[in-house]
Amino acid sequence: MPDESDLRTADLLRRTAADVFGWEELRTGQLSAMRAVMAGRDTLAVMPTGAGKSAVYQVTGTLLPGPTVVVSPLIALQRDQMAGLLRRDAPEAVAVNSAQSAGETEAAWTAVRRGDAEFLFLSPEQLAKDEVVERLAEVSPSLFVVDEAQCVTGWGHDFRPDYLRLPQAVRRVGSPTVLALTATAAPPVREEIVQRLALEDPALVVAGFDRPNITLEVRRFLDDADKRRAVVERAAAEAKPGIVYTATRRQAEEYAAELADLGLHAAAYHAGLTADERSRTHDAFLAGETDVVVATSAFGMGIDKEDVRFVLHASVPGSLDAYYQETGRAGRDGGPAVAVLHYRSQDSGLQNFFAARAPDEETLGEVAKLIHGHDGPVGLDEVSAETNLSRRRVTAAGNLLEQAGAVRTEADGRVRPVPGVTAEEGTARAAEEAEARRRLERSRLEMMQGFAETTGCRRRFLLGYFGEPYDGPCGACDVCSPPPSRDDTVVEGAGDTGEDRPAHPAAVSYPAGTGVRHSAWGDGTVMSEDGDRITVLFDSMGYRTLSLASTTENGLLTAVTDPVG
Repeated sequence: MPDESDLRTADLLRRTAADVFGWEELRTGQLSAMRAVMAGRDTLAVMPTGAGKSAVYQVTGTLLPGPTVVVSPLIALQRDQMAGLLRRDAPEAVAVNSAQSAGETEAAWTAVRRGDAEFLFLSPEQLAKDEVVERLAEVSPSLFVVDEAQCVTGWGHDFRPDYLRLPQAVRRVGSPTVLALTATAAPPVREEIVQRLALEDPALVVAGFDRPNITLEVRRFLDDADKRRAVVERAAAEAKPGIVYTATRRQAEEYAAELADLGLHAAAYHAGLTADERSRTHDAFLAGETDVVVATSAFGMGIDKEDVRFVLHASVPGSLDAYYQETGRAGRDGGPAVAVLHYRSQDSGLQNFFAARAPDEETLGEVAKLIHGHDGPVGLDEVSAETNLSRRRVTAAGNLLEQAGAVRTEADGRVRPVPGVTAEEGTARAAEEAEARRRLERSRLEMMQGFAETTGCRRRFLLGYFGEPYDGPCGACDVCSPPPSRDDTVVEGAGDTGEDRPAHPAAVSYPAGTGVRHSAWGDGTVMSEDGDRITVLFDSMGYRTLSLASTTENGLLTAVTDPVG
């Protein structure tokens, strides 16, 4: 039962939310996360898109002494978050990023130093700069927010390795309370966020993942030309506005051009465009001036647009985490929306390539030898200069070496070898870490393919991946409530909810959350149970779907803990 102090804190949070931001009610998840932050606990809040994650740091940041640092991955996202604060009677917010002039940057720092600005938005790359970290340390931030924290596990390993240096930045600026926010995090992703951000005894706040107003549909194709035509036709036919996600920049440009030829206001969005071009597309979409944005995965992160009516995937996302994040941008107003995955099994080749990205053993060895070759600690910029490797590549290698226990980061951000671990031993350990990462990413892609090919309720499959039980049928997916047959779609098994499958009585049941041990693959956790089949996340192998009849008959699996919760 809450004590009097807890009740006073909850009342203060509600009054601040109402008086400053105009929110008359706080959702349960919001209030729980806010109370944890106010108590000084590191917190991971997992809330679906539209559930009000930003309110957690906005309200608590207003109340806590000292500035609030918000690490946000995209300049467009920073702009959205700052604009949202400006629409309220909230404290001032400023940003420091590469799109600003030197004068704008200095004015932002002055506002923070004088206490005129409460919120400071930064990218992880800014926090890799010693000057930025030193300036932050001088103003003693009280709250360090990592928005879109799933990027720590995705971009953090390869594309944006500075994400994995955030714990060092937190220590260097005085170890303020850390709040990590994400709209999608399956149990292993949550664990990795906690580990990679070095959260101490964190409060975990997880809201439900079901978005019942979004109808889930998969259309399967054998021919790429048929698939491309279907994507364009569907984007043209659905109520607007909408988003089409593609795997490559070239595809984004091509689909946008085809939709524009049909008379739609369509625009491409990807990292190959200039910052001004991306900003124009972003702003036009928010203003309702664009019917369809065709984009690579970066678009839509944190966008505050409630009336998106469809999200189409022209290519297979790399994981169900990414798929859920992207489809969740539809129907934030609670109205009906549709998410359609256009699927060819051959299309997963590109995602397999991305899943395999990591520094190779030669790169790891080169970085390890250089770090060991220095008499004292060495900066990653210096390692980059001496090896002629890019800073991004060196940072990714350094991250793996640190995760493998071969190097450690000093208080000033430089790295040094861990005593007793040779460069060769560190390289071997880091290579093992990289391979384990590749296995997990491949298993996530396999789960994405399993979702596309399942003959059971898609919502049950999707929620099971996140460890959320769901009985089904949902009545709002193409399996439970099939749409009219389409000539260009392969519909093998469509309409089969799994209720007529042959029964395979098993002696053992493994509810979601059960800890298990496999005779060959070791320890794991059951993520979902669906008739005779269970999906297990193994520590060594990633996700695997098993037949209960087979595992029971051969004595392959045993329960080692009771279900969590």
